[in-house]
Amino acid sequence: MEQVLLLNATFEPLKVIDWKRAIRLLTLGKVEVLEEYNREVRSVTFALRLPSVLRLLRFVRYRKKDIRFSRVNIYARDGFRCQYCGKKFESRDLSFDHVVPKRYGGKTEWTNIVTACCRCNRIKGGRTLKEVGLRLLKRPVKPSWVPFIMVTVGVKSVPDGWLDYLYWNVELQEG
Repeated sequence: MEQVLLLNATFEPLKVIDWKRAIRLLTLGKVEVLEEYNREVRSVTFALRLPSVLRLLRFVRYRKKDIRFSRVNIYARDGFRCQYCGKKFESRDLSFDHVVPKRYGGKTEWTNIVTACCRCNRIKGGRTLKEVGLRLLKRPVKPSWVPFIMVTVGVKSVPDGWLDYLYWNVELQEG
């Protein structure tokens, strides 16, 4: 059935929940309805229009998820740019490189991996920057923000009423 957009008390989107959980939150008095579908749910004693967008009445702190270490997130952190020559590439033309090679004790982690084009990666090989005479454009760090964001809603189109809240929130966070 329908999915419901759940907003924090500050109107920022938290998650998409199913209609059953939305009804539970509504009957417990934890949310207010901002938008509704045209569809109704009926019980023996009452009928209720299905909510489309809900807002929590109390602010909920949510723990920021740790940023996943992945090839795509490394490329996004480095702007799809080789950290040795500075040229921008498509992801299929990039690889990643250990700044301190594994043979010298370098680990596969945020602070030791950079994006490199195939040419520069071949030149560097398993040697240190000093041995090859290369320089990094910027020191690799673990980002405190999600470098690659893909928003997926489990429906073919955005349901009625959601677009206003999603657009509004994005506009507020840009500045």
